[in-house]
Amino acid sequence: MDFQLPETAQAVQKGVRELCADFGTDYWSRCDAEGRWPEELWEALGAGGWLGLAIAEQYGGAGAGLLELAVALEEMSAAGAGTAGAFLYLLTPGFGGVTLSRHGTPEQREELLPGIAAGTTQTCFALTEPDAGSNALALATHARRDGDDLLLRGQKVWISGVQRADWMLAVCRTTPAAEASGRTHGFSVLLVDVKEAEKAGTLRYTPITKAGNRIVQSNQVWFDDVRVPSHRVLGEVDHGFVVLWDILNPERILAASGGVGTAELALRLAVGYAREREVFGRPIGSNQGLAFPLARVKAQAELGRLMTHKAAWLYDRGEPCGDEANIAKLTAANAAWEAADRAYQTYGGMAFSEEYPIARLHRDARIAKNIPVAEELVLAHIATQGLGLPRSY
Repeated sequence: MDFQLPETAQAVQKGVRELCADFGTDYWSRCDAEGRWPEELWEALGAGGWLGLAIAEQYGGAGAGLLELAVALEEMSAAGAGTAGAFLYLLTPGFGGVTLSRHGTPEQREELLPGIAAGTTQTCFALTEPDAGSNALALATHARRDGDDLLLRGQKVWISGVQRADWMLAVCRTTPAAEASGRTHGFSVLLVDVKEAEKAGTLRYTPITKAGNRIVQSNQVWFDDVRVPSHRVLGEVDHGFVVLWDILNPERILAASGGVGTAELALRLAVGYAREREVFGRPIGSNQGLAFPLARVKAQAELGRLMTHKAAWLYDRGEPCGDEANIAKLTAANAAWEAADRAYQTYGGMAFSEEYPIARLHRDARIAKNIPVAEELVLAHIATQGLGLPRSY
């Protein structure tokens, strides 16, 4: 058993760390304060090939895998982004690049993957609805046949990145639940041309005011008979759950990577402050009341990193990784939150000042316990799938 990262991942780790040295906490705090996408970093990542790591070389990518993508996100988060940085790798390299690489037709891959690898084509993902969050089986958004096309109608909520997206991966019902042959039958994943639908007046969205993660807007979205040609279906009509699981597992793994990087960043800041800040004639880090909680977070972060790398490794090998992806997400999200919270306590009253990045990391890390899936649902999955306990729902 070899716990050393493969050479490809080590090269990514070194390269992204060097690139992100110019985009530290001050840069991310400015983007957060201005509520703007980190455009300069995005362009640098695209130019350096760091967005196409999991895309085949024939489409302009690096031909690596989800592990390399996860390592890149981890380094970027640790450099200063925190959990907000996960959006840079989730929205397009993850939702778009990884999904199309595995489930896209040759024509879809040829059309979209080169732009995704370069960062010039951007994607977003639409699953959650007002009455169907974690319970995807309750989706009400539906698409009906109209000749060779599908007409998409319904509503989504908490859809991030619509403003920047060229394409949206939208999950909907194509067969009513009453007519479906099974619980997961009758769902499809459609590729929606966002700009075309906006121009036609069939897709509209409204931003949601948020407490954190301000670099990207999250939205309510309405579909009013959005026309989707049949060749824009990902996978097969009515069999979209196969595609959906290959969206959700990488989503959890990449979110976990952001959590591990955030824990690393918060710990680095807290330890640095604890070494320098003196009270009662000695550094506050010499007090076990501060030192022991930080040491415990360090242990949590390392465990989260191991499970995240394992889950990504399994995914790249085409092996089942649902349990590992969920455990990674749970462990890393809690490590990020505990690290940010302990950093807040270490800085004391100064953490409340926007002069430091602690308040930003703290508010951004909290939501990671709820998205992309609430930790209670993760625990329910582990209990039923990992332990074989009876279902509670």
